[in-house]
Amino acid sequence: MATRLNSSLQNTLSLLNPFNTALTKKPFFYKNSFRFSKKLASSPTTRALYSTTSSHEKTDTFVLTTPLYYVNAPPHMGSAYTTIAADSIARFQRLLGKKVIFITGTDEHGEKIAISAAANGRKPAEHCDLISQSYRSLWKELDVAYDKFVRTTDPKHEAIVKEFYERVFANGDIYRADYEGLYCVNCEEYKDEKELLENNCCPVHQMPCVARKEDNYFFALSKYQKPLEDVLSQNPRFVQPSYRLNEVQTWVKDGLRDFSISRALVDWGIPVPNDDKQTIYVWFDALLGYISALTEDNEQQNLGTAVSLGWPASLHLIGKDILRFHAVYWPAMLMSAGLKLPNMVFGHGFLTKDGMKMGKSLGNTLEPFELVQKFGPDAVRYFFIREVEFGNDGDYSEDRFIKIVNAHLANTIGNLLNRTLGLLKKNCESTLVVDSIIAAEGVPLKDTVEKLVEKARTNYENLSLSTACEAVLEIGNAGNSYMDQRAPWMLFKQGGDSAEAAAKDLVIILEVVRIIAVALSPIAPSLSLKIYSQLGFSVDQFNSITWNDTKWGELKGGQVMAQASPVFVRIELDAAEKDEEEKKKPKESKKKGKAKVKVEQQPQTVVAEEA
Repeated sequence: MATRLNSSLQNTLSLLNPFNTALTKKPFFYKNSFRFSKKLASSPTTRALYSTTSSHEKTDTFVLTTPLYYVNAPPHMGSAYTTIAADSIARFQRLLGKKVIFITGTDEHGEKIAISAAANGRKPAEHCDLISQSYRSLWKELDVAYDKFVRTTDPKHEAIVKEFYERVFANGDIYRADYEGLYCVNCEEYKDEKELLENNCCPVHQMPCVARKEDNYFFALSKYQKPLEDVLSQNPRFVQPSYRLNEVQTWVKDGLRDFSISRALVDWGIPVPNDDKQTIYVWFDALLGYISALTEDNEQQNLGTAVSLGWPASLHLIGKDILRFHAVYWPAMLMSAGLKLPNMVFGHGFLTKDGMKMGKSLGNTLEPFELVQKFGPDAVRYFFIREVEFGNDGDYSEDRFIKIVNAHLANTIGNLLNRTLGLLKKNCESTLVVDSIIAAEGVPLKDTVEKLVEKARTNYENLSLSTACEAVLEIGNAGNSYMDQRAPWMLFKQGGDSAEAAAKDLVIILEVVRIIAVALSPIAPSLSLKIYSQLGFSVDQFNSITWNDTKWGELKGGQVMAQASPVFVRIELDAAEKDEEEKKKPKESKKKGKAKVKVEQQPQTVVAEEA
């Protein structure tokens, strides 16, 4: 579902368009026309067309979803980015004590899937099994802790889709009509001739569309013109960021046309109820995965049960290329079925590489498996969350990647912990001399950290993930400044009261690092666990932390710290590889040298001072 327009999200630069004027019996589009085989059924009394108030808002449940990723090809960095962001949000909500249901999965029906399977010498089911598993494997590599993984080929999903279809049909919103037009197989969508390039080429895939004539079932999207306008005007936070809302409002105001929700020429899909010669259109199918995911395999598979287990969703997190489906099609479908709308649809931007659109023809694709194996999950997660302002487009450069993660994770955070633990071992036998709450009495740093923690929380809550990272890094900068100003290595040399003050300083700095570990755990969970372990806490203690643990005062006198060891190893390119890279790098290519990892060493000047 997430990448139907193209196997690479970041290569997808246009949207699938719902028809944009009211349905009439007159021909429309240049060559496309409807010939009705039956009239649109009259609508019964409206049920509660829409509600964006969650039935579980008064509880502590938070349901969020990624798109269900299309399995025509293995996962790419666009899919990984969406899922990393969703996982970070889910982890933060868990820290707040919410019951989180984090849903992801794979969209496995449609003509494009059947074509991809055949091209690889596989049956569609075998192909889907293989690619779906590759998504699960990548999420494991990236430390993604999802709660539900749904596949649209699951029997439970098919049962929900058919029941939903029948409910919409009973509401008079599905009818049958002939359709003739130009079809893009890659987009799995009929195209308006005026949007096509020369020779009827799809503007996304640069391939000619094919003429097709089908007898299909249609959803009466135009019926929900006014209700959708009301939703968008009365609840402006339904679509975020705000500039995405403006896009959606423009689309709706331009007028909505009914769209086909079945395919007569596609076998690989869910059969239309009472008409096994047609299959349900992949989007009408896949969107229901957000609801079918809520059920368990051993539970009764019906729409009512699924809805009772967590619908409506608190947040749909998607790429901007599929915004129309989630902010126009999906709400109208839900209204027709008498179900509540999700609380928010958030459309983020695309990724580029070295300022260029990614593509296989350019030789500059970014493979997520390679990236995480090369640099580790913490580096990948941190860079994309920190460097891409959430909602906007973002760019990947290996040079910047290495500079950012080295400066922030290895130096600002990792080196601060190493220096402090080294001094503690040498001068205090790795044991804290006093409670951190006592050590910080009258110390302004404590107030500074508390303000930055609140800043981080506010930005996490507002989905300003990059700014939340900045706030956490500011805590690290404050800790480093305190270390440099106090110079505890010099105070230990002076002995007496100065040495006692230095021992308290180390407690203060370690408390700062502990708070960083909690506040950064949604973004870099493995790094945060390493920090917590070196501070003398167990894995179980780390797994039970909440946002309340960002409060000052958890470190206690007598607590023994672990042996200092770099929690994030510094990334470096060999000099020879750098030279070779520069010689080979053409202007249009950004091919990078192979990265190697080496253990971070403390700066020699610092080591000399602290010896």
